[in-house]
Amino acid sequence: QVQLVESGGGLVQAGGSLRLSCAASGSIFSLNDMGWYRQALGKQREFVAVITSGGSTNYADSVKGRFTISRDNAKNTVYLQMNSLKPEDTAVYYCNLVDMRYRYDYWGQGTQVTVSS
Repeated sequence: QVQLVESGGGLVQAGGSLRLSCAASGSIFSLNDMGWYRQALGKQREFVAVITSGGSTNYADSVKGRFTISRDNAKNTVYLQMNSLKPEDTAVYYCNLVDMRYRYDYWGQGTQVTVSS
């Protein structure tokens, strides 16, 4: 089993920045993708960004150029640096880890990000 704990959410004004962190613990296989998804009120959960264990990244078009995902493999931690935040970025942000042996997903509990206009 793998546990994911997010931190760093909060309230910020439009144009501001936040940094989310997600620490993984438990039985972590070395080959894994870690990423972030978000779910706004009344909407479906959507992909935000992902980073492989080798460091390759991919982003949703809506956050490209504003968000940066990174990871520290020694700490089993993934980060999401969010700059130039917009009110439409308001959502609960969920950390995700995919165990590449079985393509099994683990999810964190989520952290609220609120961007005021």
